[in-house]
Amino acid sequence: MVLKGLCERIVSSKCSSKSSTETVDNTQVPVYSKAGSSDFPSRSSGWAAAVRKVVTGGSMRRFQERVLGSSRTDISSSDGDIWLLGVCHKISQQESTGDVDTSNGLASFEQDFSSKILVTYRKGFDAIGDTKYTSDVNWGCMLRSSQMLVAQALLFHKLGRSWRKPIDKPLDKEYIDVLQLFGDSEASAFSIHNLLQAGKGYGLAVGSWVGPYAMCRTWEVLARKKNDLGEPPLPMAIYVVSGDEDGERGGAPVVCIEDASKRCSEFSSGLAAWTPLLLLVPLVLGLDKVNPRYIPLLRSTFKFPQSLGIMGGKPGASTYIIGVQNEKAFYLDPHDVQQVVNISGDTQEPTGTSSYHCNVMRHIPLDSIDPSLAIGFYCRDKDDFDDFCSQASKLAEESNGAPLFTVAKSRSFSKQVSNDVSGDNTGFQEEDFPGMDCGNDTVTNEDDWQLL
Repeated sequence: MVLKGLCERIVSSKCSSKSSTETVDNTQVPVYSKAGSSDFPSRSSGWAAAVRKVVTGGSMRRFQERVLGSSRTDISSSDGDIWLLGVCHKISQQESTGDVDTSNGLASFEQDFSSKILVTYRKGFDAIGDTKYTSDVNWGCMLRSSQMLVAQALLFHKLGRSWRKPIDKPLDKEYIDVLQLFGDSEASAFSIHNLLQAGKGYGLAVGSWVGPYAMCRTWEVLARKKNDLGEPPLPMAIYVVSGDEDGERGGAPVVCIEDASKRCSEFSSGLAAWTPLLLLVPLVLGLDKVNPRYIPLLRSTFKFPQSLGIMGGKPGASTYIIGVQNEKAFYLDPHDVQQVVNISGDTQEPTGTSSYHCNVMRHIPLDSIDPSLAIGFYCRDKDDFDDFCSQASKLAEESNGAPLFTVAKSRSFSKQVSNDVSGDNTGFQEEDFPGMDCGNDTVTNEDDWQLL
């Protein structure tokens, strides 16, 4: 891998040999770097120290920026207002519509941004399974990006979209409960350990990078598991939006209303007609780069009140994109390496919560992100889902025949909706859809993504 070659060039003058098991790619350095360890071979201590310096210091940041491109932290009011997961922060004099936050726009944006949960590479956690991996440096960024998206869905679910991390007051118990779910051990329901176990059927493996589609399906599998009390670990149903049931390439994924209803019914064991719902929409929007026709549509999804942002970035360097300002995409970056922390239940500022937040507002051009990505949405109830469908249908109408995804009552009607996107028959009207079943769900390989 590129990082391995980079490290070897950096340390080539510092060591003459290394054992066959001492590689950067398998990230075994933390195993040997525990204080007082006597197991580390003395002949390679210089090499290990150099590698540790690369993966935990500025060299990792410089390498990451070589992959992501140079990130920027400047914010200009001349670039327009900022949309951050469905909330508009007015920092320009231009009129904006939607959910507008008018209280000192830039300050409100900074507070909102820094309240979003950041999940980064960690080192020093218990080894994953029967491996020696005690860190996910250089391979876990997509898993971390997905953790951030789901963590944000949980914050919205428990505390609402207006929640901000308090500065002077005790922390909310619900906030601490969310962080504990993403700890780096098997005891935490949504840890990297448990994600890897749940995603084996989709190719997830320790030390290997994974794509957005497989990551979405992994969360679907993990959410079905019950805890010791027989309860689902996630307090909401998950719906991974796919394409037509016949698997034809070239079509936009379809939000099938009957599929969504089915997910909610299964989640509640038939006790409720509707439940909170997490929608994940994996997409491939081009070959080497995003087709320019999709950029305005991607930007518009951040105006949805249900927005959870995008898992995406550059090939091999996933980030969590949470906001846009004109052509800029603001993101939380999982590539910083931090020591593992244990979040306790003490709400009087538990140690380590600061490592789950970031005050550096990095951004990259929206048109520079990798075309393989996944968009997330959280719908609290049926009314919220209906509003999402209305917003999505309007966006499809504005797509000039190339929507990100479409909405249909049933799969049998999805082709007609896709064919009529550029016409006048795309508005979401309940009575327009025939009451037909969506058909059985099918497991799709990663190669079966819809290439839009």
